[in-house]
Amino acid sequence: MGILDEAFTLANGVAIPKVGFGTWQTPTGEVAYQAVATALEVGFRHVDTAFAYGNEASVGQAVRDSGLPREQIFVTSKLPAEVKSADDALRHFEQTNANLGLGYVDLYLIHAPWPWSRIGHSDDEGNLAAWQALEEIYASGHARAIGISNFDVHDMQNLLERADTAPMVNQIQYYVGFTEPKITTFAREHGMLVEAYSPLATGDILDSEPVRKVAAAHGVSVAQVAIQFCVQNGVLPLPKAIAADHIRTDAALDFTLSDDELQTLNALPDAAPAHSAYHNATQG
Repeated sequence: MGILDEAFTLANGVAIPKVGFGTWQTPTGEVAYQAVATALEVGFRHVDTAFAYGNEASVGQAVRDSGLPREQIFVTSKLPAEVKSADDALRHFEQTNANLGLGYVDLYLIHAPWPWSRIGHSDDEGNLAAWQALEEIYASGHARAIGISNFDVHDMQNLLERADTAPMVNQIQYYVGFTEPKITTFAREHGMLVEAYSPLATGDILDSEPVRKVAAAHGVSVAQVAIQFCVQNGVLPLPKAIAADHIRTDAALDFTLSDDELQTLNALPDAAPAHSAYHNATQG
């Protein structure tokens, strides 16, 4: 059994494959369809999308056309960051469910604690209202698990102190040298699985010489090391690729980083300093 067949267990007992396939910045239509179809063909069983990505319909079509039983594929989508009312959240979920055409989602997240136009300015009351809608969706069975994305410690505390159901996941930016330790520690202490979007720092990590050295020692790619780094840290990576050969390479994770290598990677400063312009306000 390979890493793509292994799973973490969420706080509510739901199994979630340890490595997901991301679709951020993947154009809707043939590009998204073929990327997801290839990912499923090579063994990915976890696909991450969002309403804001504009490609839910293509992702859903690829899942339906895969021939795999629905219950074997874990699908995540996200409520737009701008939506901060319960009624709007419920309406957006209905649209996401229709776009995907899968009957239900496995995981539904609030995409961010602030609208994209006001990054860093969290809306405590709006987040609570949106979360109450997610609790309703979860209770209905239309989402097997619910969570958050880009939430810092304050934002998590806001929900934990006032909500009936605790988030099961926090999806954050996370890669070698940028592991958001305060957020990661707090999330874990409160039963949340941490997911890593941009585990390759949107490709910027490919220029990291220390990571290249580790990759060369194993005869694998820098991308593979970056993905494996997350998994061995107990974090769920969501690598994104469009080219079929990159998707196949990302799926080939049949190696293990040594304790010394993992310690070295964890001690690195930002392995993709050129990516710093893309850090958002959740860092900490």
